[in-house]
Amino acid sequence: MGLFDMFKKKAEHAAPAKPAAVAATEAADTLCAPASGRVIAMKDVPDPVFSGEVLGKGCAVWPDDEIVYAPVSGAVTVTMGHAVGLATSDGVEVLVHIGVDTVNMQGDGFTGYVTQGDYVKAGQPIIKMDRAKIKAAGYPDCVVVAVSNTAEFADVELMVEPESTVTAGTPVVKVVRK
Repeated sequence: MGLFDMFKKKAEHAAPAKPAAVAATEAADTLCAPASGRVIAMKDVPDPVFSGEVLGKGCAVWPDDEIVYAPVSGAVTVTMGHAVGLATSDGVEVLVHIGVDTVNMQGDGFTGYVTQGDYVKAGQPIIKMDRAKIKAAGYPDCVVVAVSNTAEFADVELMVEPESTVTAGTPVVKVVRK
């Protein structure tokens, strides 16, 4: 090591690149799959709060990969490491929640790509999850998408057959207005 080597700037690690958006089939009052994988009805989510639709109607996806995408276009109302809240311009409030009891991980294993106040487009990446960490912590990694203000609508319906395989950005849930 030469005398001036100690003054050289150390190489900085680049921030991880944000994944590309996926093509999302946007339509009014429609929620797209937040991940590619197998769709399950809300009643089959392995958590009584979600399966009992306490936080709203919707569905979940057993993911094939680690990137979670915005199911709708709208404002980011809240970020919690393992979850993101969104509000559309026409009044639909959506919760995207990764896993069951993953709140106990306190953000470990999750990389957020959005912050409160951002505006996202359907299909835009919002969170990366470390599925191995979630599994190691003993939690299921299903990605729940729920209309948190379900009571304001006539119904929220699943648009695809439970157990079907979907690609992120595919319409999966329809909000029925009163």
